[in-house]
This record gives sequence, structure tokens and C-alpha cells, in this order.
Amino acid sequence: MWGQLRHLLLACRHDERYLASGSYENEDENDNTEDRSKDPISFQVRRNSSAPLLALSLTVRNEDREERNRRASYDFKAEGNADFEESPKPTAEDVRLWGQSFDKLMHCPAGRSAFRQFLRTEFSEENMLFWLACEEFSKETNKSVIEEKARIIYEDYISILSPKEVSLDSRVREVINRNMLEPTSHTFDDAQLQIYTLMQRDSYPRFMNSPVYKNLLKTVSEQPVES
Repeated sequence: MWGQLRHLLLACRHDERYLASGSYENEDENDNTEDRSKDPISFQVRRNSSAPLLALSLTVRNEDREERNRRASYDFKAEGNADFEESPKPTAEDVRLWGQSFDKLMHCPAGRSAFRQFLRTEFSEENMLFWLACEEFSKETNKSVIEEKARIIYEDYISILSPKEVSLDSRVREVINRNMLEPTSHTFDDAQLQIYTLMQRDSYPRFMNSPVYKNLLKTVSEQPVES
């Protein structure tokens, strides 16, 4: 028994050295020579058994890399859309309309961009990011993509372990947990509405009274009207 355990440990150490160096050239030649001379059959078995272990390790690492690439791609789409919205320059009329209602602010790309920058100063940017991710998610029709994106949104914004967790009540969380059993494009509808309402009641009034909005309104009002 102990002999089998010893050979297994040696095989694992053998694979670790390979993963670190990319070859078997850095192994201790004295250990190999000693193993071959004392037990040539076990030595050959150990060398052969290390191959599937190595293949499994490399497979897991490749899968992890693919998962990171998928997540990075979706993060770019979900958050990159908001970054892209920073380019539009609002007119004086646009900025004045933002002050009339939160809906008008959120329907304007430049308004969402300015509001997101304000949320960033209050360390609540995750609310806008979650809302934007839900907007994109609700337009998805491919079932497999819906399941994948639902999992990512859940991990990024719903999970209590996420640094970007949004504030949701227990009822909405229960609804999401049930919906996640069979995700659809409406899985996060209740949560999106609750975060929208939170931003409207809590962050929007402060944005309207902030130097960010007042300075922006002053700047665009002073711009000459194009003929």
C-alpha cells in the first residue's frame, strides 16, 4: 500500500515539474537512476501513468483559459457599451430634458454616460452596469447564450460573493433563484426594475443637484447655437 502511495506521489511531483519547466529535463537524474535500478517495472508504470495526469491538467488549464476569454468577451460587451456612450456630446436641450424626468435621462445615451460617471463617484456604478447588462440580455434569443449570460450576470451582480453585488430585496432574489433553474431573457426583469427604481429615487435627485450636472448644463448653455 505504502509503495503504491509513494509511486503516486512521485508521479504527481513528476507532473508538477513538467508543468513548471515544460520538459522533463529538470528532473533529478539521480532519483530517476535510483528508481530504475531498484524497480524498473514500477518506474515505467509511473512514467506511463503520468501521461494521463498531465493531459488532464493541461485540459483543465485550457478550459479555465477559455472560460476567462468568454467572461472577458461578455464583460466587454456589457460594460463596453456604456463606455461607448461616453462619446456623444449632449445639446443644451438634451441636458435640460434630463432634469424633467429620470426616464428622459436614461433614454439618452449621453445622459446615461453622464449619470454613470456620477455613480462612479458615489461608488455605485454597478447599478448602471447591471441595468445595461440586463438591457442587452433581454434582447438575446439563443437559448444556450441566454443560459451562459444569465450565469455570468448572476455571478457578477447577484451573488453575495461578488464585489459588484447590487442591492436587491429577498423577494426578488428568490424569484431570480427560481428563474435560474431554466433561464430566459426575462430572468432578471424584476431585478432590473428594482435597480432602475433605486437609481431613480436615490441617485437621480443627487445627480440633479450635483456640480456635475450643474456645470454640464452651464457649459452646454454657453455654447453658440449652430446656424
